[in-house]
Amino acid sequence: MYTFVQKFHSGWAYLALLLLVFAVVNSFLGKSSKKEFTAKDRKIALFGLIATHIQLLVGLILYFVSPLGSASIGQMAESDVRLTWLEHPLINIIAIALITMGWLKHKKATISEAKFNSIFIFYGVGLVLILIRIPWKLWF
Repeated sequence: MYTFVQKFHSGWAYLALLLLVFAVVNSFLGKSSKKEFTAKDRKIALFGLIATHIQLLVGLILYFVSPLGSASIGQMAESDVRLTWLEHPLINIIAIALITMGWLKHKKATISEAKFNSIFIFYGVGLVLILIRIPWKLWF
């Protein structure tokens, strides 16, 4: 089961990142061209939100069913262990919280520019946080 969850988490990450990049680019283009926020724009942002939340749930399952066990404080001095057991989960939870805040702020906004702006800023910061804490050595 662990192997399946680990492979799913790694594979789903590609889809989640692709959808997040698409949502950020779409919101930037919508904001810069001053176009009207449509149902298509809402769905693009929603798919990015859903993909990241699924990634979070699978990641939490992976974190707690891992046969590697929890890392001790002494092992945290090793950068790979610290990245896998502390930095990656913590920063990604913060990133997904920011993405969720961007979704909620866009829902409360009444004008299109504010909707695009909320998605662009919050999803963009969330995307950057996710990208800087991906364990790249384990991915490739």
